[in-house]
Amino acid sequence: MSSVDPNLRREVFGWYSHRLGMDMPVVRYGHWGPAMLLFPTAGGDFLEAERMGLIQSVAHHLFAGRFQIFSINSINPWAWMNPGIPLHEKAHNQARFSDYVEQEVVPHIRGCLGNGHARIGAAGASFGAFHAANAFFRRPDLFELLLGLGGFYDLQPEFLHGFWSEEVYFNNPVSYVPNLPEGSNMDLLRHHSRIHLVTSRGAWEFPGYSEHLSHLLHQRGIPHNLDIWGEDMPHDWPTWYRQLDHYVAERLGY
Repeated sequence: MSSVDPNLRREVFGWYSHRLGMDMPVVRYGHWGPAMLLFPTAGGDFLEAERMGLIQSVAHHLFAGRFQIFSINSINPWAWMNPGIPLHEKAHNQARFSDYVEQEVVPHIRGCLGNGHARIGAAGASFGAFHAANAFFRRPDLFELLLGLGGFYDLQPEFLHGFWSEEVYFNNPVSYVPNLPEGSNMDLLRHHSRIHLVTSRGAWEFPGYSEHLSHLLHQRGIPHNLDIWGEDMPHDWPTWYRQLDHYVAERLGY
Protein backbone atom coordinates (compact mmCIF):
# COMPACT_ATOMS: atom_id res chain seq x y z
CA MET A 1 0.00 0.00 0.00
CA SER A 2 1.29 3.46 -0.89
CA SER A 3 2.21 5.74 2.02
CA VAL A 4 2.04 8.95 0.00
CA ASP A 5 -0.87 11.29 -0.54
CA PRO A 6 -3.28 9.52 -2.92
CA ASN A 7 -3.65 12.76 -4.86
CA LEU A 8 0.05 12.89 -5.67
CA ARG A 9 0.92 11.69 -9.14
CA ARG A 10 2.67 8.36 -8.71
CA GLU A 11 3.61 6.12 -11.64
CA VAL A 12 5.44 2.80 -11.51
CA PHE A 13 7.22 1.77 -14.66
CA GLY A 14 10.05 -0.58 -15.52
CA TRP A 15 11.67 -2.88 -18.01
CA TYR A 16 13.96 -5.86 -18.31
CA SER A 17 17.56 -4.62 -18.30
CA HIS A 18 19.73 -6.83 -20.47
CA ARG A 19 22.78 -5.14 -18.92
CA LEU A 20 21.80 -6.37 -15.48
CA GLY A 21 19.86 -9.48 -16.46
CA MET A 22 16.83 -8.57 -14.35
CA ASP A 23 13.65 -6.52 -14.26
CA MET A 24 14.31 -3.01 -12.99
CA PRO A 25 11.35 -0.92 -11.80
CA VAL A 26 11.18 2.87 -11.62
CA VAL A 27 8.70 4.98 -9.68
CA ARG A 28 7.94 8.60 -10.50
CA TYR A 29 6.46 11.10 -8.05
CA GLY A 30 5.13 14.47 -9.16
CA HIS A 31 3.93 15.97 -12.41
CA TRP A 32 6.18 18.89 -13.27
CA GLY A 33 9.56 20.48 -12.74
CA PRO A 34 13.20 19.35 -12.86
CA ALA A 35 13.90 15.67 -12.31
CA MET A 36 15.79 14.25 -9.34
CA LEU A 37 16.99 10.65 -9.55
CA LEU A 38 16.90 9.18 -6.05
CA PHE A 39 19.06 6.21 -5.06
CA PRO A 40 18.03 4.04 -2.06
CA THR A 41 20.09 3.38 1.06
CA ALA A 42 22.18 0.25 1.66
CA GLY A 43 19.50 -2.42 1.58
CA GLY A 44 16.65 -0.41 0.12
CA ASP A 45 14.66 -0.72 -3.08
CA PHE A 46 12.90 1.69 -5.41
CA LEU A 47 9.97 2.13 -2.98
CA GLU A 48 12.08 2.60 0.15
CA ALA A 49 11.81 6.40 0.22
CA GLU A 50 8.05 6.08 0.00
CA ARG A 51 7.79 3.51 2.81
CA MET A 52 10.11 5.49 5.06
CA GLY A 53 8.22 8.77 4.64
CA LEU A 54 10.79 10.71 2.63
CA ILE A 55 8.46 11.26 -0.32
CA GLN A 56 5.65 12.49 1.91
CA SER A 57 8.07 14.89 3.64
CA VAL A 58 8.49 16.80 0.37
CA ALA A 59 5.03 16.13 -1.08
CA HIS A 60 4.15 19.83 -0.83
CA HIS A 61 7.02 20.63 -3.19
CA LEU A 62 5.97 17.86 -5.55
CA PHE A 63 2.37 19.12 -5.61
CA ALA A 64 3.67 22.62 -6.34
CA GLY A 65 5.59 21.34 -9.36
CA ARG A 66 8.92 22.52 -8.00
CA PHE A 67 10.52 19.20 -8.91
CA GLN A 68 9.74 15.53 -9.46
CA ILE A 69 11.44 12.42 -8.12
CA PHE A 70 12.37 9.23 -9.94
CA SER A 71 13.46 6.37 -7.68
CA ILE A 72 15.18 3.14 -8.78
CA ASN A 73 16.52 -0.05 -7.27
CA SER A 74 20.10 -0.32 -6.06
CA ILE A 75 22.68 -2.86 -7.18
CA ASN A 76 23.71 -3.46 -3.55
CA PRO A 77 21.86 -6.79 -3.08
CA TRP A 78 23.89 -8.14 -6.01
CA ALA A 79 27.10 -6.39 -5.01
CA TRP A 80 28.33 -4.64 -1.86
CA MET A 81 25.67 -5.87 0.58
CA ASN A 82 25.88 -9.51 -0.49
CA PRO A 83 28.65 -11.44 1.34
CA GLY A 84 28.16 -14.47 -0.89
CA ILE A 85 29.38 -12.78 -4.08
CA PRO A 86 33.12 -12.58 -4.91
CA LEU A 87 34.60 -9.09 -4.93
CA HIS A 88 35.46 -9.14 -8.62
CA GLU A 89 31.83 -10.00 -9.42
CA LYS A 90 30.58 -7.24 -7.11
CA ALA A 91 32.76 -4.73 -8.94
CA HIS A 92 31.55 -6.00 -12.31
CA ASN A 93 27.91 -5.69 -11.23
CA GLN A 94 28.56 -2.16 -9.98
CA ALA A 95 30.02 -1.23 -13.37
CA ARG A 96 27.02 -2.71 -15.15
CA PHE A 97 24.72 -0.77 -12.83
CA SER A 98 26.44 2.48 -13.77
CA ASP A 99 25.89 1.64 -17.43
CA TYR A 100 22.23 0.90 -16.67
CA VAL A 101 21.80 4.31 -15.03
CA GLU A 102 23.54 6.16 -17.85
CA GLN A 103 22.20 4.24 -20.83
CA GLU A 104 18.70 3.26 -19.65
CA VAL A 105 17.46 5.32 -16.69
CA VAL A 106 18.57 8.74 -17.90
CA PRO A 107 17.01 8.29 -21.37
CA HIS A 108 13.77 7.17 -19.69
CA ILE A 109 13.70 10.27 -17.48
CA ARG A 110 14.53 12.52 -20.43
CA GLY A 111 11.63 10.93 -22.30
CA CYS A 112 9.29 11.68 -19.39
CA LEU A 113 10.51 15.28 -19.40
CA GLY A 114 10.15 15.60 -23.16
CA ASN A 115 13.72 16.86 -23.33
CA GLY A 116 16.34 14.59 -24.84
CA HIS A 117 19.18 16.80 -23.57
CA ALA A 118 18.07 17.49 -20.00
CA ARG A 119 20.68 17.21 -17.26
CA ILE A 120 19.04 15.88 -14.13
CA GLY A 121 19.67 15.76 -10.40
CA ALA A 122 21.21 12.85 -8.50
CA ALA A 123 20.41 12.42 -4.82
CA GLY A 124 20.55 9.87 -2.06
CA ALA A 125 21.10 9.31 1.64
CA SER A 126 23.80 7.12 3.19
CA PHE A 127 24.77 4.46 0.59
CA GLY A 128 22.40 6.22 -1.81
CA ALA A 129 24.64 9.28 -1.65
CA PHE A 130 27.55 7.14 -2.83
CA HIS A 131 25.62 5.98 -5.89
CA ALA A 132 24.35 9.50 -6.58
CA ALA A 133 27.88 10.92 -6.42
CA ASN A 134 29.21 8.17 -8.65
CA ALA A 135 26.52 8.85 -11.26
CA PHE A 136 27.13 12.60 -11.06
CA PHE A 137 30.92 12.64 -11.27
CA ARG A 138 31.09 9.95 -13.96
CA ARG A 139 28.73 11.81 -16.27
CA PRO A 140 28.29 15.52 -15.56
CA ASP A 141 26.94 15.78 -19.10
CA LEU A 142 23.92 13.81 -17.84
CA PHE A 143 23.69 15.15 -14.27
CA GLU A 144 23.76 18.79 -13.22
CA LEU A 145 23.04 18.48 -9.50
CA LEU A 146 24.34 16.32 -6.66
CA LEU A 147 22.64 16.21 -3.26
CA GLY A 148 24.35 13.77 -0.90
CA LEU A 149 22.76 13.35 2.53
CA GLY A 150 24.86 11.69 5.22
CA GLY A 151 26.91 9.99 2.55
CA PHE A 152 30.22 8.26 2.09
CA TYR A 153 32.13 8.32 -1.19
CA ASP A 154 34.78 5.61 -0.90
CA LEU A 155 34.15 1.84 -0.97
CA GLN A 156 37.56 1.22 0.58
CA PRO A 157 38.17 -0.21 3.16
CA GLU A 158 34.74 -1.33 4.41
CA PHE A 159 33.61 -3.04 1.20
CA LEU A 160 36.73 -3.73 -0.88
CA HIS A 161 39.08 -5.26 1.72
CA GLY A 162 42.09 -4.40 -0.43
CA PHE A 163 40.60 -5.60 -3.72
CA TRP A 164 41.29 -3.31 -6.67
CA SER A 165 40.40 -3.26 -10.35
CA GLU A 166 39.65 -0.86 -13.17
CA GLU A 167 35.92 -1.37 -12.55
CA VAL A 168 36.40 -0.35 -8.93
CA TYR A 169 38.48 2.70 -9.84
CA PHE A 170 35.91 4.10 -12.29
CA ASN A 171 33.08 3.59 -9.81
CA ASN A 172 34.68 4.94 -6.64
CA PRO A 173 34.45 8.75 -6.59
CA VAL A 174 37.38 9.49 -4.26
CA SER A 175 39.60 7.44 -6.59
CA TYR A 176 38.85 9.07 -9.92
CA VAL A 177 37.77 12.60 -8.96
CA PRO A 178 41.40 13.68 -8.27
CA ASN A 179 42.35 12.51 -11.77
CA LEU A 180 39.43 13.75 -13.84
CA PRO A 181 40.86 15.09 -17.12
CA GLU A 182 40.55 18.69 -18.14
CA GLY A 183 37.96 19.26 -20.83
CA SER A 184 34.24 19.69 -21.35
CA ASN A 185 33.16 17.59 -18.36
CA MET A 186 35.45 19.46 -16.02
CA ASP A 187 34.06 22.71 -17.40
CA LEU A 188 30.56 21.47 -16.58
CA LEU A 189 31.63 20.57 -13.05
CA ARG A 190 33.30 23.92 -12.43
CA HIS A 191 30.82 26.27 -14.07
CA HIS A 192 27.49 24.55 -14.76
CA SER A 193 26.81 22.18 -11.86
CA ARG A 194 25.61 22.31 -8.26
CA ILE A 195 27.13 20.08 -5.61
CA HIS A 196 25.77 19.83 -2.06
CA LEU A 197 27.43 17.53 0.46
CA VAL A 198 25.16 17.55 3.51
CA THR A 199 26.04 15.74 6.72
CA SER A 200 25.86 16.24 10.48
CA ARG A 201 27.65 15.63 13.75
CA GLY A 202 24.80 13.53 15.15
CA ALA A 203 24.72 9.89 16.17
CA TRP A 204 25.92 7.31 13.63
CA GLU A 205 27.06 10.07 11.28
CA PHE A 206 30.60 10.42 9.93
CA PRO A 207 31.10 13.94 8.57
CA GLY A 208 34.71 13.10 7.74
CA TYR A 209 33.50 11.27 4.64
CA SER A 210 31.96 14.42 3.20
CA GLU A 211 34.89 16.55 4.37
CA HIS A 212 37.32 14.27 2.52
CA LEU A 213 35.41 14.55 -0.76
CA SER A 214 35.14 18.31 -0.22
CA HIS A 215 38.94 18.48 0.13
CA LEU A 216 39.40 16.62 -3.16
CA LEU A 217 36.95 18.95 -4.90
CA HIS A 218 38.79 22.00 -3.55
CA GLN A 219 42.03 20.59 -4.96
CA ARG A 220 40.46 20.39 -8.42
CA GLY A 221 38.84 23.82 -8.23
CA ILE A 222 35.31 22.40 -8.31
CA PRO A 223 32.84 24.67 -6.46
CA HIS A 224 30.56 22.95 -3.97
CA ASN A 225 28.71 23.36 -0.71
CA LEU A 226 29.74 21.39 2.37
CA ASP A 227 27.00 21.69 4.98
CA ILE A 228 27.50 20.05 8.38
CA TRP A 229 24.42 20.05 10.60
CA GLY A 230 24.46 19.72 14.38
CA GLU A 231 24.75 16.98 16.97
CA ASP A 232 20.94 16.75 17.21
CA MET A 233 20.76 15.36 13.66
CA PRO A 234 21.39 11.57 13.68
CA HIS A 235 22.09 9.43 10.64
CA ASP A 236 18.42 8.55 10.18
CA TRP A 237 15.30 9.29 8.15
CA PRO A 238 13.92 12.21 10.20
CA THR A 239 17.19 14.08 9.54
CA TRP A 240 16.94 13.38 5.83
CA TYR A 241 13.32 14.60 5.81
CA ARG A 242 14.46 17.96 7.14
CA GLN A 243 17.53 18.22 4.95
CA LEU A 244 15.73 17.35 1.70
CA ASP A 245 12.84 19.68 2.49
CA HIS A 246 15.24 22.51 3.33
CA TYR A 247 17.33 22.05 0.20
CA VAL A 248 14.36 21.89 -2.15
CA ALA A 249 12.82 24.95 -0.48
CA GLU A 250 15.94 27.09 -0.12
CA ARG A 251 19.06 25.84 -1.86
CA LEU A 252 18.50 23.87 -5.07
CA GLY A 253 16.93 26.63 -7.15
CA TYR A 254 13.90 24.50 -7.95
